[in-house]
Order: sequence, then structure tokens, then C-alpha cells
Amino acid sequence: MKKLLIFGASGLVGKALVEECKDSFDVYGTYATRPVDLPQEKQFQLEVSDTDQMKDMVKALRPDAIISCLRGEFDQQLEFHRELSLEIRNTESTLYYFSTANVFDGDFTKHHTEEDTPNAASPYGKFKIGCEKMLQELLLEQAVMIRIPQIWGKKSPRLDQLKSGIEEGTIDVYSNLVCNHLTDELLAKQLKYIILHHLKGVFHLGAIDMMTQAQFVEELVGNLTNKDVTFHDCLLEDKPETFHFGLKSIRNDLPERLVKTNRALISDLV
Repeated sequence: MKKLLIFGASGLVGKALVEECKDSFDVYGTYATRPVDLPQEKQFQLEVSDTDQMKDMVKALRPDAIISCLRGEFDQQLEFHRELSLEIRNTESTLYYFSTANVFDGDFTKHHTEEDTPNAASPYGKFKIGCEKMLQELLLEQAVMIRIPQIWGKKSPRLDQLKSGIEEGTIDVYSNLVCNHLTDELLAKQLKYIILHHLKGVFHLGAIDMMTQAQFVEELVGNLTNKDVTFHDCLLEDKPETFHFGLKSIRNDLPERLVKTNRALISDLV
């Protein structure tokens, strides 16, 4: 059984990956403060600043696949991934790096595909572009970029916040933000498929259709409760124009069972 090492296994996505992959891989994971659902000998407490411990771990485990869904200060993350790349570049390991739709937040005129050149305005988007470029330069095909939109889950902070809004009876929504979404569970299934089938390059994962953020939230709330909730219509950046912030894919690698619409994701959440 091939070894899979997950950096950031205690987060929302990391937990879903552990659950989905533990029957198909020999899974190891790291956490910052909260231990993960793995045998004690297969989990390690690791700070993003501790690159020496990371390198010792990689040398000892010699994983076939590494998933990075780390969080932390941008400079520390960049250094972590640089040292990780140098450690594995002459090995058989493949790195699956979680990036974001924010690499395109400098251009809201259209939804973006894997062929589009990243263009970011936010510090977060610029950091992710820098990390993507560095990994691709050092690792070439050993680095696989996984760009994702907003992630929802049954135990996600995003859903908890929505439920709090239901209790309070009012929720802010954006009618001029058009985008797609993804759940932690579907993301884990998609990435497991990508790893098992040795797929390479850049992937845009997310629902195959687009909705306004307002429409997605209102439909999700309607499926969660019969309470009367007031939706406060907001405009992103207080501008009337439409902001296109979806990740479209021109790839056809994933099977039909792993491709879903926004409404199907809503059904999964409730």
C-alpha cells in the first residue's frame, strides 16, 4: 500500500482526506494543536516554521504522495514548501498543493479555466501564485496544483456561521458575486481519484455550474430550516457590476460520479 503524507491533516479538508484515503493508502498526517483520527505512530505535531522536522519526517517516511493543505504566515509557508520541494525533487514523491480561486482575484470579468494566466490583486492570491510558480519550477511534473473555491462541510465554520444567522433571523448575501462551491467530502474523493490515477498538472475543482452567492445561500438555508430568515442583499465592493469568481475546468479526467452541480452539493450538506 502506497504511503500518503498529509500536511495539515487536522483542518476541515485534512480531516476529510484522512477519512476518505485511509482505506486506500497508508496515511500519515501532521497537526498543529489538535490530534487527528490516525494511530498515534502515524500522526505528528508540526509547526509550519519547523522545516528541519519536516525534512526528517519526509526522509523517514519516503511517502509516495504528499498533500499540502497547511495554513500559516505566508513567508513561513513559502519557505516550508521551498524546503519540501528541495527535499523531494530527486525522489519518486508527488506533491499535491492546495491553491485557490484567489489566484484570479485581479480579474472578475470572467470565470477562469486551468489555461488562464493567474492574476491576483489580494495579498493571499499573490502569495498563492508565488508558491505555485516556485513549486512548478522546482518540481516540474512532481507538483500538482489543486485550485479550489469556497469549501463547505457539515462541520465547517462556514456552515456553522450560516446556522448562527438562521438563529438570529438575518443573513448577509451577495447578489453580484457569481461563483461555484465545493464540499470537503467531494474534494477528498476527487483528490483520491487524481492520486490513484497519477493525473498531473493543474486542476480546477468545484461545482460544474455557477450561482450567485445569494442564490446558493438562500437555497441552502431553505433546505436547512422552515424559519423565516431575512436576507440582506449586499453588493461586493459596493459596486453594481457582476463579479465572476468561478473556477471552470476544461479537463475531463474525473468520472461522472465525482462531478456535481451546486444544487447537488446543497443536497449533500443537508
